[in-house]
Amino acid sequence: MTTKKIERRIKIKYRIRKNVNGTAERPRMSVFRSNKQIYVQIINDLTGKTLASASSLGMETMPKKEQAAKVGEIVAKKALEAGIEKVVFDRNGYLYHGRVKELADAARKGGLKF
Repeated sequence: MTTKKIERRIKIKYRIRKNVNGTAERPRMSVFRSNKQIYVQIINDLTGKTLASASSLGMETMPKKEQAAKVGEIVAKKALEAGIEKVVFDRNGYLYHGRVKELADAARKGGLKF
């Protein structure tokens, strides 16, 4: 059974994904946020391959916003090592606020452009 809040996020997600696609030159940076963790993947949608990923697993002792910022730094570092500088940001239906914004800002500081 899904709640209205989840249904709303899924509608927003599909509306975003109509326009946001990852290519080899500009892969998609997709964020998933659960109650306890935050995950991010950099995906080439043409081949369906994940090029880089990071998560907050093992960082439970620090506050959630700091976890998100740390994950943003880690994924930016991994992406630059893989030769990726530009990405398309996919907030996955979540509001650009709080942990999602912290992750995006940290990834920008780490060297990613979006």
